[in-house]
Amino acid sequence: MRPALPVLATILTAFAGLLLAAPASAQTAPIPVRIGVIPIVGAAPIFVADGEGWLKEAGLKPTFTTFESGPNMIQALASGTIDVYVAGIAPLAVARTKGIDVRVVAATAIEEMVVVAGPKLAPYFAGNADKAQAFAQFKAKEGRAARLATQPPGSVPHTTLQHWLWQVAKAAKSDAEVVPMGIDATQQAMLAGAVDGAALREPALTIVQNRNPAITLVATGGEMFPNQPGTVVGVYGAFADKNPAAIEGLVKALVKATDLLKSDPARAAVPVEAALGKGITDLATIQKAITSPAAKFTADPRAIVDATKAMQAYQVSIGTLEKDIPTEGLFDARYYEKAVAR
Repeated sequence: MRPALPVLATILTAFAGLLLAAPASAQTAPIPVRIGVIPIVGAAPIFVADGEGWLKEAGLKPTFTTFESGPNMIQALASGTIDVYVAGIAPLAVARTKGIDVRVVAATAIEEMVVVAGPKLAPYFAGNADKAQAFAQFKAKEGRAARLATQPPGSVPHTTLQHWLWQVAKAAKSDAEVVPMGIDATQQAMLAGAVDGAALREPALTIVQNRNPAITLVATGGEMFPNQPGTVVGVYGAFADKNPAAIEGLVKALVKATDLLKSDPARAAVPVEAALGKGITDLATIQKAITSPAAKFTADPRAIVDATKAMQAYQVSIGTLEKDIPTEGLFDARYYEKAVAR
């Protein structure tokens, strides 16, 4: 019977190896993460991180759901439909006042929003004309206020457009009308001439100007709201507490994606076009949008803290936010700091 002992020992060793390997396999199983995103170039880092396989390398198994605006996405976050929010900073402040634990772990872009004027309105801004006078002259000629499209109240586009109109351009409120609508509707209304101007971001800016060169840029993001906080990555608190390593991996992937968008826009445009194109636009348009003045990428959430405080103060003044929210609860830069330290 002795010759059988080595065989038995081999079997027992192999069985023990399987038992030891089982927990390790379970630990490395990808973590499902439901990501809500607005289809804009400001969200490009998350598309690049996914397309390059960096989210998978971080141990994540992402699924994406597209939304028309940040306020709409907050409802999904509150109901537990999504785990990660990729959209404007402004709705997150509102969400926290309602007891929704969401934390900004990364930025993606700043100064995304710009103002464009359509063929009827644009001539009044020619030659660096006074912007308040431009709106006044338009009304005198057309017999009505200029209509400018943007996203719903509480969103970054709505907030920055209002700030530009009333605080920067100092237009009379009787000379301009803000018309809230979805992203796609804003772009279509601009091209159809249903509105006179709009607050746009990429790739809508490049698309509308390609289709109608008479649509003119009249204010950049920095003019609308200095260091304008744009798209951010927010994580539902319970998900972050349960999966800290996954969030660290997510942020590290976003840092790499941001670097690629700056260093090699041609390569980065491929996954962005795959996410945003959908037959509506092409790779060349997306690459142009990625390198436009309205595309300023940064992953550092600390870079937008002061501007977020200023935006909150303005939202309080116009009634879209009840009170200022402490940024200490809104921002969690630990994951970013670990990502760049490595």
